[in-house]
Amino acid sequence: MEDSKNTYDQYLDSYLDSFERYGQSSFISFRPIPSMTEIERIVEEFMELLFPGRSGRRVLSQDCIREVIATLLNRIGENLEKQLFAAWYHENPFSLPDSDTDPYKDLAHTTVLKLFEALPSLRTMMKEDAQSAFEGDPAATSIQETIISYPSIRALTLHRIAHFLYRENAPLVPRMISETVHKQTGIDIHPGATIGRCLFIDHGTGVVIGETTVIGNQVKIYQGVTLGALSFPKDACGALIRGAKRHPTLKDRVTVYANATLLGDITIGENTIVGSNSWIRHDVPANTLVQNEEPKSIMRELSPRGVPRKTCDAHSSSQE
Repeated sequence: MEDSKNTYDQYLDSYLDSFERYGQSSFISFRPIPSMTEIERIVEEFMELLFPGRSGRRVLSQDCIREVIATLLNRIGENLEKQLFAAWYHENPFSLPDSDTDPYKDLAHTTVLKLFEALPSLRTMMKEDAQSAFEGDPAATSIQETIISYPSIRALTLHRIAHFLYRENAPLVPRMISETVHKQTGIDIHPGATIGRCLFIDHGTGVVIGETTVIGNQVKIYQGVTLGALSFPKDACGALIRGAKRHPTLKDRVTVYANATLLGDITIGENTIVGSNSWIRHDVPANTLVQNEEPKSIMRELSPRGVPRKTCDAHSSSQE
Protein backbone atom coordinates (compact mmCIF):
# COMPACT_ATOMS: atom_id res chain seq x y z
CA MET A 1 0.00 0.00 0.00
CA GLU A 2 2.83 2.40 0.81
CA ASP A 3 4.40 1.87 -2.60
CA SER A 4 1.04 2.51 -4.26
CA LYS A 5 0.58 5.73 -2.30
CA ASN A 6 4.01 6.99 -3.33
CA THR A 7 3.28 6.09 -6.94
CA TYR A 8 0.16 8.27 -6.98
CA ASP A 9 1.96 11.12 -5.21
CA GLN A 10 4.08 11.68 -8.31
CA TYR A 11 1.01 13.24 -9.98
CA LEU A 12 0.27 15.67 -7.14
CA ASP A 13 2.47 18.63 -8.13
CA SER A 14 1.45 18.66 -11.80
CA TYR A 15 -2.20 18.43 -10.83
CA LEU A 16 -1.93 21.27 -8.31
CA ASP A 17 -0.30 23.41 -11.02
CA SER A 18 -3.61 23.33 -12.90
CA PHE A 19 -5.21 25.26 -10.03
CA GLU A 20 -3.25 28.35 -11.00
CA ARG A 21 -4.47 28.58 -14.59
CA TYR A 22 -8.12 29.48 -14.72
CA GLY A 23 -8.94 32.01 -12.04
CA GLN A 24 -12.36 31.53 -10.46
CA SER A 25 -12.72 27.96 -11.70
CA SER A 26 -9.71 26.84 -9.65
CA PHE A 27 -11.57 26.82 -6.34
CA ILE A 28 -15.28 26.93 -5.76
CA SER A 29 -14.75 28.48 -2.36
CA PHE A 30 -13.07 28.12 0.98
CA ARG A 31 -16.44 29.18 2.40
CA PRO A 32 -19.44 26.85 2.56
CA ILE A 33 -21.76 26.77 -0.44
CA PRO A 34 -25.39 25.64 -0.78
CA SER A 35 -25.89 21.89 -1.01
CA MET A 36 -27.68 20.46 -4.04
CA THR A 37 -28.78 17.53 -1.88
CA GLU A 38 -30.42 19.91 0.59
CA ILE A 39 -32.00 21.92 -2.23
CA GLU A 40 -33.55 18.75 -3.62
CA ARG A 41 -34.96 17.96 -0.18
CA ILE A 42 -36.40 21.47 0.10
CA VAL A 43 -37.98 21.08 -3.35
CA GLU A 44 -39.87 17.98 -2.21
CA GLU A 45 -40.97 19.68 1.01
CA PHE A 46 -42.27 22.65 -0.98
CA MET A 47 -44.36 20.38 -3.20
CA GLU A 48 -45.92 18.83 -0.11
CA LEU A 49 -46.47 22.21 1.52
CA LEU A 50 -48.21 23.65 -1.53
CA PHE A 51 -50.28 20.53 -2.27
CA PRO A 52 -50.65 18.62 1.04
CA GLY A 53 -50.96 14.89 0.50
CA ARG A 54 -49.27 14.98 -2.90
CA SER A 55 -46.31 12.92 -1.72
CA GLY A 56 -48.58 10.14 -0.47
CA ARG A 57 -48.27 11.10 3.16
CA ARG A 58 -51.58 10.68 4.90
CA VAL A 59 -53.30 13.76 6.32
CA LEU A 60 -55.34 12.16 9.09
CA SER A 61 -58.12 14.71 9.24
CA GLN A 62 -59.11 18.22 8.31
CA ASP A 63 -58.42 19.23 11.90
CA CYS A 64 -54.73 18.27 11.72
CA ILE A 65 -53.96 20.17 8.51
CA ARG A 66 -52.85 23.18 10.53
CA GLU A 67 -50.31 21.06 12.38
CA VAL A 68 -49.04 19.50 9.13
CA ILE A 69 -48.59 22.90 7.48
CA ALA A 70 -46.91 24.37 10.55
CA THR A 71 -44.39 21.53 10.62
CA LEU A 72 -43.60 21.93 6.92
CA LEU A 73 -43.31 25.72 7.14
CA ASN A 74 -40.85 25.53 10.01
CA ARG A 75 -38.78 22.77 8.44
CA ILE A 76 -38.60 24.50 5.04
CA GLY A 77 -37.94 27.87 6.64
CA GLU A 78 -35.01 26.61 8.70
CA ASN A 79 -33.43 24.62 5.87
CA LEU A 80 -33.95 27.25 3.18
CA GLU A 81 -32.54 29.93 5.46
CA LYS A 82 -29.36 27.87 5.89
CA GLN A 83 -28.98 27.46 2.12
CA LEU A 84 -29.61 31.14 1.41
CA PHE A 85 -27.11 32.13 4.09
CA ALA A 86 -24.49 29.84 2.54
CA ALA A 87 -25.19 31.36 -0.90
CA TRP A 88 -24.82 34.95 0.24
CA TYR A 89 -21.85 34.12 2.47
CA HIS A 90 -20.16 32.42 -0.48
CA GLU A 91 -20.85 35.35 -2.81
CA ASN A 92 -19.92 37.90 -0.08
CA PRO A 93 -21.43 40.92 -1.89
CA PHE A 94 -20.70 43.18 1.09
CA SER A 95 -17.01 42.13 1.12
CA LEU A 96 -17.25 41.26 4.80
CA PRO A 97 -14.54 39.43 6.75
CA ASP A 98 -15.20 35.82 7.69
CA SER A 99 -15.89 36.86 11.26
CA ASP A 100 -18.86 39.05 10.25
CA THR A 101 -21.67 36.77 9.12
CA ASP A 102 -24.66 38.45 10.80
CA PRO A 103 -25.68 40.60 7.79
CA TYR A 104 -25.99 37.49 5.61
CA LYS A 105 -27.91 35.60 8.29
CA ASP A 106 -30.31 38.54 8.56
CA LEU A 107 -30.65 38.72 4.78
CA ALA A 108 -31.46 35.01 4.54
CA HIS A 109 -34.02 35.25 7.35
CA THR A 110 -35.72 38.30 5.83
CA THR A 111 -35.91 36.66 2.41
CA VAL A 112 -37.61 33.55 3.79
CA LEU A 113 -40.12 35.73 5.66
CA LYS A 114 -40.92 37.61 2.43
CA LEU A 115 -41.36 34.34 0.55
CA PHE A 116 -43.73 32.93 3.15
CA GLU A 117 -45.71 36.17 3.12
CA ALA A 118 -46.11 35.79 -0.65
CA LEU A 119 -47.04 32.08 -0.53
CA PRO A 120 -50.83 32.58 -0.55
CA SER A 121 -50.77 34.55 -3.81
CA LEU A 122 -48.14 32.24 -5.33
CA ARG A 123 -50.21 29.19 -4.44
CA THR A 124 -53.26 30.72 -6.11
CA MET A 125 -51.27 30.94 -9.35
CA MET A 126 -50.06 27.36 -8.92
CA LYS A 127 -53.64 26.14 -8.52
CA GLU A 128 -54.58 28.04 -11.68
CA ASP A 129 -51.76 26.26 -13.52
CA ALA A 130 -53.18 22.91 -12.39
CA GLN A 131 -56.67 23.94 -13.51
CA SER A 132 -55.27 25.00 -16.92
CA ALA A 133 -53.56 21.63 -17.34
CA PHE A 134 -56.84 19.85 -16.65
CA GLU A 135 -58.82 22.08 -19.00
CA GLY A 136 -56.18 21.91 -21.74
CA ASP A 137 -55.57 18.16 -21.78
CA PRO A 138 -58.48 15.87 -22.71
CA ALA A 139 -56.49 12.94 -21.31
CA ALA A 140 -56.56 14.41 -17.79
CA THR A 141 -59.17 12.82 -15.57
CA SER A 142 -58.99 15.32 -12.70
CA ILE A 143 -57.12 18.33 -11.37
CA GLN A 144 -55.66 16.03 -8.73
CA GLU A 145 -54.12 13.93 -11.49
CA THR A 146 -52.33 16.95 -12.95
CA ILE A 147 -50.99 17.93 -9.52
CA ILE A 148 -49.78 14.44 -8.68
CA SER A 149 -48.31 13.34 -12.00
CA TYR A 150 -47.85 16.13 -14.55
CA PRO A 151 -44.24 17.30 -14.89
CA SER A 152 -45.37 20.77 -15.97
CA ILE A 153 -47.13 21.37 -12.65
CA ARG A 154 -43.96 20.51 -10.73
CA ALA A 155 -41.89 22.69 -13.06
CA LEU A 156 -44.20 25.70 -12.85
CA THR A 157 -44.82 25.40 -9.11
CA LEU A 158 -41.14 25.41 -8.28
CA HIS A 159 -40.38 28.01 -10.93
CA ARG A 160 -42.66 30.45 -9.13
CA ILE A 161 -40.67 29.84 -5.92
CA ALA A 162 -37.32 30.15 -7.70
CA HIS A 163 -38.47 33.29 -9.54
CA PHE A 164 -39.44 34.97 -6.28
CA LEU A 165 -35.99 34.26 -4.84
CA TYR A 166 -34.40 35.44 -8.11
CA ARG A 167 -36.28 38.73 -7.83
CA GLU A 168 -34.93 39.07 -4.28
CA ASN A 169 -31.41 38.77 -5.78
CA ALA A 170 -30.68 35.57 -3.89
CA PRO A 171 -27.56 34.00 -5.44
CA LEU A 172 -27.17 30.36 -6.52
CA VAL A 173 -30.26 28.92 -4.83
CA PRO A 174 -32.84 29.91 -7.51
CA ARG A 175 -30.74 28.34 -10.25
CA MET A 176 -30.13 25.24 -8.14
CA ILE A 177 -33.89 24.87 -7.72
CA SER A 178 -34.52 25.25 -11.44
CA GLU A 179 -31.80 22.75 -12.35
CA THR A 180 -33.20 20.25 -9.86
CA VAL A 181 -36.57 20.55 -11.59
CA HIS A 182 -34.93 20.37 -15.03
CA LYS A 183 -33.33 17.07 -14.04
CA GLN A 184 -36.64 15.73 -12.72
CA THR A 185 -38.97 16.84 -15.54
CA GLY A 186 -36.96 17.64 -18.68
CA ILE A 187 -38.40 21.16 -18.56
CA ASP A 188 -35.72 23.86 -18.39
CA ILE A 189 -37.03 27.20 -17.10
CA HIS A 190 -34.53 29.82 -16.04
CA PRO A 191 -35.58 31.34 -12.69
CA GLY A 192 -35.46 34.81 -14.26
CA ALA A 193 -38.26 34.08 -16.74
CA THR A 194 -41.45 36.02 -16.04
CA ILE A 195 -44.53 33.81 -16.37
CA GLY A 196 -48.12 34.99 -16.13
CA ARG A 197 -51.20 33.16 -14.92
CA CYS A 198 -52.65 29.88 -16.19
CA LEU A 199 -49.71 28.63 -18.25
CA PHE A 200 -50.21 25.13 -19.67
CA ILE A 201 -47.13 23.16 -20.77
CA ASP A 202 -48.33 19.95 -22.40
CA HIS A 203 -45.99 16.95 -22.09
CA GLY A 204 -43.09 19.34 -21.56
CA THR A 205 -40.06 17.24 -22.47
CA GLY A 206 -37.39 19.43 -24.03
CA VAL A 207 -39.05 22.79 -23.33
CA VAL A 208 -36.47 25.54 -22.82
CA ILE A 209 -37.47 28.98 -21.50
CA GLY A 210 -34.67 31.53 -21.24
CA GLU A 211 -33.90 34.06 -18.52
CA THR A 212 -35.48 37.18 -20.02
CA THR A 213 -38.53 35.47 -21.50
CA VAL A 214 -41.87 37.09 -20.67
CA ILE A 215 -45.01 34.93 -20.93
CA GLY A 216 -48.49 36.39 -20.61
CA ASN A 217 -51.69 34.82 -19.31
CA GLN A 218 -53.44 31.69 -20.61
CA VAL A 219 -50.53 30.66 -22.83
CA LYS A 220 -50.09 27.08 -24.08
CA ILE A 221 -46.69 25.55 -24.87
CA TYR A 222 -46.05 22.04 -26.15
CA GLN A 223 -43.06 19.71 -25.96
CA GLY A 224 -39.74 20.63 -27.53
CA VAL A 225 -40.41 24.38 -27.69
CA THR A 226 -37.42 26.69 -27.31
CA LEU A 227 -37.81 30.30 -26.22
CA GLY A 228 -34.18 31.19 -26.66
CA ALA A 229 -31.66 33.89 -27.49
CA LEU A 230 -30.73 34.60 -31.09
CA SER A 231 -27.32 35.99 -30.20
CA PHE A 232 -25.43 37.24 -27.20
CA PRO A 233 -24.57 40.97 -27.26
CA LYS A 234 -20.99 41.83 -26.32
CA ASP A 235 -19.25 44.97 -25.14
CA ALA A 236 -16.23 46.63 -26.78
CA CYS A 237 -13.91 44.16 -25.07
CA GLY A 238 -15.81 41.14 -26.34
CA ALA A 239 -17.36 40.26 -22.98
CA LEU A 240 -21.02 39.23 -22.84
CA ILE A 241 -23.41 42.01 -21.84
CA ARG A 242 -25.51 40.44 -19.11
CA GLY A 243 -29.04 41.45 -18.17
CA ALA A 244 -30.15 42.66 -21.62
CA LYS A 245 -33.53 41.45 -22.93
CA ARG A 246 -32.63 38.67 -25.36
CA HIS A 247 -35.55 36.21 -25.23
CA PRO A 248 -39.09 36.30 -26.65
CA THR A 249 -42.21 37.89 -25.19
CA LEU A 250 -45.42 35.89 -25.60
CA LYS A 251 -48.58 37.92 -25.12
CA ASP A 252 -51.84 36.56 -23.69
CA ARG A 253 -53.45 33.43 -25.13
CA VAL A 254 -50.56 32.51 -27.43
CA THR A 255 -50.24 28.83 -28.38
CA VAL A 256 -46.86 27.40 -29.42
CA TYR A 257 -46.96 23.86 -30.80
CA ALA A 258 -44.32 21.15 -30.56
CA ASN A 259 -40.68 21.78 -31.51
CA ALA A 260 -41.17 25.41 -32.50
CA THR A 261 -38.12 27.63 -31.98
CA LEU A 262 -38.57 31.32 -31.13
CA LEU A 263 -35.35 33.29 -30.84
CA GLY A 264 -34.34 36.76 -29.71
CA ASP A 265 -36.09 39.77 -28.22
CA ILE A 266 -39.23 39.39 -30.31
CA THR A 267 -42.91 39.75 -29.46
CA ILE A 268 -45.63 37.25 -30.36
CA GLY A 269 -48.97 39.06 -30.31
CA GLU A 270 -52.16 38.07 -28.50
CA ASN A 271 -54.11 35.01 -29.69
CA THR A 272 -51.39 33.98 -32.13
CA ILE A 273 -50.84 30.31 -32.95
CA VAL A 274 -47.32 29.13 -33.79
CA GLY A 275 -47.33 25.82 -35.63
CA SER A 276 -45.07 22.85 -35.00
CA ASN A 277 -41.43 23.06 -36.13
CA SER A 278 -41.68 26.78 -36.90
CA TRP A 279 -38.49 28.86 -36.72
CA ILE A 280 -39.24 32.46 -35.77
CA ARG A 281 -36.82 35.37 -35.37
CA HIS A 282 -39.15 38.33 -35.94
CA ASP A 283 -42.20 39.86 -34.28
CA VAL A 284 -45.55 38.27 -35.09
CA PRO A 285 -48.70 40.43 -34.92
CA ALA A 286 -51.73 39.50 -32.85
CA ASN A 287 -54.34 37.06 -34.16
CA THR A 288 -51.93 35.35 -36.57
CA LEU A 289 -51.38 31.73 -37.55
CA VAL A 290 -47.74 30.90 -38.29
CA GLN A 291 -46.94 27.51 -39.77
CA ASN A 292 -44.60 25.79 -42.19
CA GLU A 293 -45.84 24.51 -45.50
CA GLU A 294 -47.00 20.94 -45.26
CA PRO A 295 -44.15 18.68 -46.38
CA LYS A 296 -44.66 16.41 -49.37
CA SER A 297 -44.97 12.78 -48.34
CA ILE A 298 -43.87 9.94 -50.59
CA MET A 299 -45.55 6.54 -50.26
CA ARG A 300 -44.21 3.37 -51.85
CA GLU A 301 -46.13 0.17 -52.32
CA LEU A 302 -44.18 -2.79 -50.96
CA SER A 303 -44.09 -6.35 -52.23
CA PRO A 304 -44.83 -9.13 -49.74
CA ARG A 305 -41.06 -9.25 -49.10
CA GLY A 306 -40.84 -5.54 -48.39
CA VAL A 307 -39.35 -4.47 -51.73
CA PRO A 308 -40.70 -1.10 -53.03
CA ARG A 309 -42.83 -1.47 -56.16
CA LYS A 310 -44.51 1.83 -56.89
CA THR A 311 -44.32 5.39 -55.64
CA CYS A 312 -47.25 7.72 -55.17
CA ASP A 313 -47.57 11.33 -54.08
CA ALA A 314 -49.54 11.46 -50.85
CA HIS A 315 -51.29 14.59 -52.11
CA SER A 316 -52.44 12.94 -55.35
CA SER A 317 -54.52 9.89 -56.23
CA SER A 318 -52.32 9.11 -59.25
CA GLN A 319 -49.37 6.72 -59.06
CA GLU A 320 -46.00 7.21 -60.68
